[in-house]
Amino acid sequence: MTKRVLLLGESWVSSATHYKGFDQFGSVTFHLGAEPLVNALKGSEFELTYLPAHEVVEKMPFDLESLKAYDAIILSDIGANSLLLPPAVWLHSKPMPNRLKLLRQWTEEGGGLMMIGGYFSFQGIDGKARWRNTPVEDVLPVTCLPYDDRLEVPEGFSAKITGDKNHAILRGIEGTWPLLLGANEVVLKEGAHVLATLPDDEGGHPLLVTGSYGKGRSIAWTSDIGPHWVPGEFIAWPGYDQLWKNCLSWLTHLDNA
Repeated sequence: MTKRVLLLGESWVSSATHYKGFDQFGSVTFHLGAEPLVNALKGSEFELTYLPAHEVVEKMPFDLESLKAYDAIILSDIGANSLLLPPAVWLHSKPMPNRLKLLRQWTEEGGGLMMIGGYFSFQGIDGKARWRNTPVEDVLPVTCLPYDDRLEVPEGFSAKITGDKNHAILRGIEGTWPLLLGANEVVLKEGAHVLATLPDDEGGHPLLVTGSYGKGRSIAWTSDIGPHWVPGEFIAWPGYDQLWKNCLSWLTHLDNA
């Protein structure tokens, strides 16, 4: 059975100034960060729709029925403002539906929501992701900190598996996980199910957490899906593809668990 998945975020634009003696010029580069996940899901039972961050602002659905076309929605490295401030609101002061509240209702009625970590996930760099105290945070199995929540681990860490290895999300993933280079720090909610954490010597912070909200399910993965927190060795690891397929199977009840 094919399940439809909507991925929101994972793109950015960078601007650089190049100085060459007396002269200088500027350049602008567009970056996509979701290729590893897109490739992981190719040929699977998951039909992926990918809205890069700049398209989310206007193209993410503004009504519940349109959201219900998707079985799972992934928020990855995109701040709350991109959903709260479409041009109609930001530029023209026109009232518009609150898409954070729509995501909460969509999950409550049976959707599967996942937030993946990054500089603009959870509370994010300088606290600018702003997911704390939002309707989306209500759905997640974790709460966000009120300040910059990044855990930078340049030497790398290997996930500590704390959940049952027969859990649908961990099934088929064997051996030691390759190194990750960072994550967002979050606080567990009561009743959340922790499947993996950072090592004890890195604070034992949550890495992979599941929860439920109404009829729906939610997952928090506090590291990223690609560089820089996720090195190439992690992406090339067979468990990488399996992890995302397992997460989406669980979110969409394909696992029947």
